Amino acid sequence: MKPDLMEILCCPVCKGDLTLTTTKKDGPEIVVGNLHCAKCKIDYPIEDGIPNLLPPEDRD
Repeated sequence: MKPDLMEILCCPVCKGDLTLTTTKKDGPEIVVGNLHCAKCKIDYPIEDGIPNLLPPEDRD
């Protein structure tokens, strides 16, 4: 995931702002990390450079 994507991403549940935590990068790309919504207290994982923005109840 490119960090610039943060400009357009929002929480799919409440449309609030997301906070990015990066665990692993490959150059400018974020490979592993987390997006957190402080408003509804939901974490969205970033795995293999892809943010999973499904609400927790829809993940499997």
